[in-house]
Amino acid sequence: MQTSRRHFLQRAAACSAGFAGLQSVLAVERSSPPLLQRATSGYGPLRPDPLGLIALPDGFTSQVISRAGETMSDGLLVPGKHDGMGAMPGPDGLTIIVRNHEISPGHVTVGPFDAVTTDTGIPDGIEQASIFDPGTTEGPFAGPSRGGCTTLVYDTKSGDGDGELRTHALSLVGTEHNCAGGITPRNTWITCEESVTGPADELGRTRLHGWCFEVPATVHPELVDPRPIKPMGRFNHEAVAVDPGTGIVYMTEDRNDGVLFRYLPSDPADLHSGGPLQALAIAGTPQADLRNWNDAPTVSPGDSFETTWIDVDDIESPDDSLRYQAFDKGAARFARGEGMWFGEGSVYFACTTGGTARRGQIWRYMIPNSQGNGTGADQSRGGTLHLFIEPNDASIIEHADNLTIAPWGDLIVCEDGLEEQYLLGVTPDGAIYKFGLNLMNQSEFAGATFSPDGTTLFVNIQNPGLTLAITGPWNRRRA
Repeated sequence: MQTSRRHFLQRAAACSAGFAGLQSVLAVERSSPPLLQRATSGYGPLRPDPLGLIALPDGFTSQVISRAGETMSDGLLVPGKHDGMGAMPGPDGLTIIVRNHEISPGHVTVGPFDAVTTDTGIPDGIEQASIFDPGTTEGPFAGPSRGGCTTLVYDTKSGDGDGELRTHALSLVGTEHNCAGGITPRNTWITCEESVTGPADELGRTRLHGWCFEVPATVHPELVDPRPIKPMGRFNHEAVAVDPGTGIVYMTEDRNDGVLFRYLPSDPADLHSGGPLQALAIAGTPQADLRNWNDAPTVSPGDSFETTWIDVDDIESPDDSLRYQAFDKGAARFARGEGMWFGEGSVYFACTTGGTARRGQIWRYMIPNSQGNGTGADQSRGGTLHLFIEPNDASIIEHADNLTIAPWGDLIVCEDGLEEQYLLGVTPDGAIYKFGLNLMNQSEFAGATFSPDGTTLFVNIQNPGLTLAITGPWNRRRA
C-alpha cells in the first residue's frame, strides 16, 4: 500500500512545475486581455493519419490496442461504449488500465456476454453473485446489466518500442452506464454509475443504480465483488478524484442542476467505512448559481471564491433528490460536472454545459493548507474555488468532458461536442491548443490517462469502441 501511495504522490507532484504559475494568472483583472481563452501552438499543427483514425502533431503515432467485440483473455467479448479509464503501475514496469463501459438498456453496442449461448445468457462458470444486477428474465431489456469495467495489462516497453497489450478481461459486470471515475492511492479504480435506474423504471432492472464501485489494478484481472459504496451517495455519478494526503473523495454529478460532492471516509483504506457526505457551497453566498446561464454572467474566468462544505442526509436517495437537498441547504449549482483529476494540491473538474454559450467550463478547487500532494490539508474548512477557463467558443472548446493532468502539467481534455471531436491541451496559464482530432467519425473522445512512466497516452473513441495508445515527443512541451 505504501508503494502505491508514494507513486500516487510522485505523479501528483510532477504537476507542480507546470501549475506553479497559476496564481499570477488567476489574479488577472477582468479588464485584461483574454489570456485564459487564447489559442497556442502546443505541439504544432495536426497531421493526417493514413489509417483515418486520429490526426496528431508531427512525430506522434497511435495504435489501436483494444476494439469492442474482440475476444478477451477470459473468452468474453470486449464491451462497447468505452469511457473513463485510469492507468496504474503494475509489477516489472507494466501498466494496468481499468476501463469503463457506458452501456445502458437499449444501447446498440456489444456486451461482454453477447456470444454466450446458455439459456440464462450468463456464461458457465460465472457466479450470479458476481453480477451486480442480473436483470429480469423477460421483456425487451431482459438479462444482466451490460455496463461495467474491463482491465487491460499493457507493456509500454515491448513491441519494438511501440507497446503491447499483454492481457485483458472483464473485471466488473452488471452495473449501468459506467461513465468516468478516478484512481486512488491504493492502486484501485473507482468506477461511477451515471444512472439512477431501478426496478420501477420498467427497464428490466432488479436493483437500484447510481453507485460507485471499486476495482483493483491487478495483472490477473477477474470479476470483483460488485459491492456498491453506498456511503458515497446515490446520484448521477460522473467522476471522482482522491486526495492522497487525506483520503477525501471529490465527486462530480452529471446534471444540469448538479452539485459538487465530497466524501470523508472514516477509514480512507476502506471506502465502505462510512463518513460525512458533503456538498460545496460558496461562503457568504448560499445557493450560488455558477453555471453562467444568465445574460449577465455571475462569474468570470480568474474569479475565485472561498468555500464551505455542507453535510447532506438521506445519502441513498431513493428518489434521486440528493442535489436538491444539498441546494436547499445552500450548496452551489453547476452545469453537468464531468471529468475530474487531482494534481498539485488541487482538484480540476469540467462542467460540460457551463458558460454563457453553454460550451463548457473548467474549474480548479484548491485544497486548504495542502502541501501540494494533499499532506497537511485542513479537512474542517473549505478551500478556494477558481473558474480556470470558460471560452464560450466552440472553435476553442466544445463541451469539455473527461480530463487528466499530463506529467509536465498541462491538462489533456476530451471533447464531447456536436461535430468534430478534439483532444485538447490546456497550459498552466490557461492557453488552449489542439492535440488530436477524431478522423473516424463524430464520436467523443473519452478516458484520457497517461501510463505511469509518462511515455504513453491512452484514450478511447467511444463508438464503435476503440482504445488508442499514443506515443511521441512529449518532451517538446516539457521544454
